[in-house]
Amino acid sequence: MTLKTAEDFLGLKPTHNPHRWILPIVDAVSTPGHFLFGGCGLGAAVSAMEQTCGRPAVWATAQYLSYARPPSIMDLDVIVPVSGKSNTQARVVAHVGDTEILTVNAALGARAMELSGQWVTPPDVARPNDCDPVPRWSKREGFIDSRVELRVAHGRWGMHDDGTPGDGRSVLWARIPEGVEMTAPMLAVIADWMPSGLSGALGRRAGGNSLDNTIRIHQLRPTEWVMCDIQVHAVHAGHGHGRMHLWSEDGTLLATASQSVIVRIHKETPTG
Repeated sequence: MTLKTAEDFLGLKPTHNPHRWILPIVDAVSTPGHFLFGGCGLGAAVSAMEQTCGRPAVWATAQYLSYARPPSIMDLDVIVPVSGKSNTQARVVAHVGDTEILTVNAALGARAMELSGQWVTPPDVARPNDCDPVPRWSKREGFIDSRVELRVAHGRWGMHDDGTPGDGRSVLWARIPEGVEMTAPMLAVIADWMPSGLSGALGRRAGGNSLDNTIRIHQLRPTEWVMCDIQVHAVHAGHGHGRMHLWSEDGTLLATASQSVIVRIHKETPTG
């Protein structure tokens, strides 16, 4: 099977200007709340910078400033302040009209070096086919949550509301049923499920609106399922902080991610 690219999945399109890209804001990259899913915004920015600069992403961090709602067109302007022998420092300013939606700073590049290592290990959990599906908050199709399949490998996930705090640790398996190559932009999309770990940590039906989203790429490897090892670090004064490790099925660390979020408590019950 020929895999789709991240650009196919997101709908990201080039323009006549190699430093400007456009992302149609449609339901497929939006939440059921009718606004751009933050991971899709970060993923689009990473893709735009990789293609404009011709180098792979090392890390990227997004600051979310406003909401982009369908139907609209978001412009992504790639700015390259510094481009050296092996590394490029770049940023994207993404806007709908005159409204800035997000700003993404990044470093891109690669160096030839024999030294390589991995000093963390994935959690020992059941394989995806032996795990229960994550309940969805809406049965409506066509939004981003209907395009990503999630299975619970460890922890409580969006279905407990007894107010008893957990240990903050949860593990998901995630895959894209459409069949997409697992590149840095796609890992950025998947990493934005980190705030969902707030539910198990708090013992409430909770989530959050991302204030930022950072992705650090270690080693890309073909994999159908990505293991998402989530650790919520703390919640206080209406904000939460946590990280995610993203693993391939063979135990390779693909990337790490971290976020700070505005914590939201949901009254609705998952419907499917």
